[in-house]
Amino acid sequence: MKFFYRISYLSLVFCALTFGQAGEDRRFPKVLDDDNKFTNVGNIGLTVTNFGTYGHGFVFWPEQPSCEFPLGSGIEHIFDGGIWIGGYRTDNVQGGNRVGPFVTTGAIDVSSVATRGGGFEFTNALGSKVRERSSLFDSRFFSPLAISHQDFLMDYTDTNKVFLNGEPILDHEPLGVTVRQETYAWNYSFANFFVIFNYWIKNVSGKYLDSAFVGLWTDAVVRNTIVTGQPSGSAFFNKGGNGYNDSIKIAYEFDAAGDIGFTDSYVGILYLGADPKQPEKFIYQVGGVTDTLPTVAFTSWQFRNTSDPNFFAPQDDNERYQKMHGYFGGSNWWKNGINPESLKPPSNRSVFLSNGPFRYIPAGDSINVVFAIVCAKKFGSDPPNLDTEEQKTNLYASADWALRAYHGEDRNRNSILDPGEDLDGDGDITRYILPAPPITPKVRVVPDNQKATVYWDKRAEFSVDPISGKQDFEGYNIYRTQAGFDLTQQQDLLQAMVIAASFDSAGNNIEFDTGFEFVRLSAPVTFPGDTTEYYYKFEFDNLLNGWQYLFSVTAFDQGDPENDLDILESSPLANYERILPGTPPTDDPEVQIGVYPNPYYGSAIWDGSSERLRKIYFFNLPEDCEITIYTLAGDVIKRIRHLSQSNSSETRWFETYASDDKQKFAGGEHAWDLLTDNEQAIATGLYLFTVKNNHNGEIKTGKFLIIK
Repeated sequence: MKFFYRISYLSLVFCALTFGQAGEDRRFPKVLDDDNKFTNVGNIGLTVTNFGTYGHGFVFWPEQPSCEFPLGSGIEHIFDGGIWIGGYRTDNVQGGNRVGPFVTTGAIDVSSVATRGGGFEFTNALGSKVRERSSLFDSRFFSPLAISHQDFLMDYTDTNKVFLNGEPILDHEPLGVTVRQETYAWNYSFANFFVIFNYWIKNVSGKYLDSAFVGLWTDAVVRNTIVTGQPSGSAFFNKGGNGYNDSIKIAYEFDAAGDIGFTDSYVGILYLGADPKQPEKFIYQVGGVTDTLPTVAFTSWQFRNTSDPNFFAPQDDNERYQKMHGYFGGSNWWKNGINPESLKPPSNRSVFLSNGPFRYIPAGDSINVVFAIVCAKKFGSDPPNLDTEEQKTNLYASADWALRAYHGEDRNRNSILDPGEDLDGDGDITRYILPAPPITPKVRVVPDNQKATVYWDKRAEFSVDPISGKQDFEGYNIYRTQAGFDLTQQQDLLQAMVIAASFDSAGNNIEFDTGFEFVRLSAPVTFPGDTTEYYYKFEFDNLLNGWQYLFSVTAFDQGDPENDLDILESSPLANYERILPGTPPTDDPEVQIGVYPNPYYGSAIWDGSSERLRKIYFFNLPEDCEITIYTLAGDVIKRIRHLSQSNSSETRWFETYASDDKQKFAGGEHAWDLLTDNEQAIATGLYLFTVKNNHNGEIKTGKFLIIK
């Protein structure tokens, strides 16, 4: 099961899962009650933990995404990353007994090297978990307190010097902070490509915190794991190109020389804002030298490099604190002796984006700093290994939507509630507000022999837009994919879905004025175990059995010219169903059970690239039966238990090409990967099979031919 997979350290005190980067092993040593979840409501699968990190270093690949975009594509964008908090402790605002700097790091690029400290310096309380809540009514995590369609909430601290089992945290000197972290993700088609990271950092040191910085360190890696396979080794990690746009404050990485034609995307770390708000610049004085530096700073360094004068990896708190100012090396800051073009050639670099200094945070007080992780496909037709301004069009548009969400009621982003902006009338800037399309319809798709029938409810028709306050539903779009959409090395579910039909309100001169008579049922229908009343129905005929299709129904509104908003549509990813048409289950003794394709020729058109990605189907099966496969000599090579609700998820093909584990069969078919019970590939030849109906004991027989 891919979604909502959790780390569960019930019997291990230390987990020493290793993985390779740049030819070296790295470790993920966390303890008893650490937890993680990953976003799946939008189009990014991003792992978030309750100890200050994001991504999982591919420890859980391929079952769980690290930072996969588009979701289900196998294209990963982050190895790992984490929050850094640095500063000094002092007795008073005059700087009495000032000590430091101390930098607490969630993750760094030397975390497994015993001779160097840093990384995994945040801990959590016994029993602590990543909590989830959602503003979606259908979600089992629904809460009226939710900010987004998928909120993750977690708490951790840097005040401990040992893990829960007493193991020391190497070279860790606590700054004295606790962190309340929330992440927000949406399923809207115009806002499903970013995840917001909202940090509240509280001073619990008993001292003043002086000149504090907060930053995100990210070891990004943009690679298509469907193409590359196991993520490991220098050849996997040394393909990244980097950059920074200081006008919108986004650091980014792209695949500069790797899977050209298979990735074509950016991952960006975006600064959104802070409270208290800071000026754009501050005066920095050190060693008799005065510089004017930006309060949002960018830097980058080579993975584990200790010698490069500009791209060295910091080795201790002093060097890390320098990096939090945007320091490269020598007298070089961003664009001060550093040529931006030097970041674009493929290499294994990390990026760091920080905000500060926050001067004199009293004991018990908190600051709020907000970032976002943003993904986008490259725009235009320039070669995908380049990094042109045109190629960043979608990245900047995606970043603007994240900024729009953060600023909320503050539409002109001037940190003031101007007339007409206070939508809820509370006198404060309410953040994390996005214009909303109608509520996503509830969809049910019923697979059948060479067909699928789509049903949906009408709750979207009562939606009220949060910006205009109007009930502005207009119509429905019905989406589907084509057979074989999944058999590509660059999967993008959103791009694969195409509109098959559209129906909207009649007589208002908006869209096509089709009306709903063609799809409206005379009376709503329900299904066993499902109390939803479905008011609409649309049938797809002439489908191919054994091939998978995605179906979805979206709702769109009338647009809002007064607020300069185009027509908004709910996301096809929010309610899609993955269907495999086929024969329904049957106990009819006259119906012959068969196999297709038969004969099976090696590398059938729906097969993947390896022996484990083959499949054939048994059809016309009873709802509960046992399939036994024999050689001509009578040797049993495979036994399969089939239930009508089973989805053949044990077959590797579906793990690769249906990784969301949502596939739904008609009930009378079962896929087999041509592997024996001993996990051996079967050879060319004629094979026999029996099917025993577990309800009545009846046995049917058949045969099929394999030609490789």
